Amino acid sequence: MNLLVNGKRIQVPATVKTITDVKNHFNITNLVVIVEHNGEILDKAKHPEKEVADGDKIELVQFVGGG
Repeated sequence: MNLLVNGKRIQVPATVKTITDVKNHFNITNLVVIVEHNGEILDKAKHPEKEVADGDKIELVQFVGGG
């Protein structure tokens, strides 16, 4: 399946079925991550159940501390 993730066309395995699967695929373990799926910002509680489909647009925004 092909997804547009943060502006880049990415091919992911067929086992990636939900937003949580997408985050796991990219090894995102940060507790603070904002996910936009096809223009809609998703509540974190919906990540495990929100399914993705070929051609979906996903934006993953993580906050990084610094000084």
